Amino acid sequence: MRLSDIMGRLDLSIYPQIALVIFLAVFVCVMIRAFSRSRAAELDHVASLPLEDDAPTTAAHQHFRLNGSKP
Repeated sequence: MRLSDIMGRLDLSIYPQIALVIFLAVFVCVMIRAFSRSRAAELDHVASLPLEDDAPTTAAHQHFRLNGSKP
């Protein structure tokens, strides 16, 4: 018996379906986290970073970065 005969007899068709389900679950979780309203303040802050000058950060910004709460 050759290896191709052994592999041909195995029922391996379930593995791509399991991989698809895992991928979709992770994708949905990422989308929910990305578009949740609880992260709106953090996303607004991060979106404005390229527009800010290279000024030293204030204590409020450091608190926001460490705790994730609003300044």
